[in-house]
Amino acid sequence: MQCLESILMVFEIARLLVGVVIAIFHRPIATQMMRQERATDSYFRRRGISLPAPPSDTTAQNLFFFIGIFICLLEMGRIWVQL
Repeated sequence: MQCLESILMVFEIARLLVGVVIAIFHRPIATQMMRQERATDSYFRRRGISLPAPPSDTTAQNLFFFIGIFICLLEMGRIWVQL
């Protein structure tokens, strides 16, 4: 039983680190995602399908930063409850 709990704690810490990585690298992640979003948007517009305009780079960067921080806070809470 102790071994199972330690394995689960490793997964919790890994999720916490994923949140930290997203928060630290939110700008390059957002830049890459927006590049793909613009390519997809132009693909559909060339074929006559009108979609809403993609968000700005700043909005995407803020969104990814908040997602990373939210994951960190959620995982810290889960780890705290398990202790």
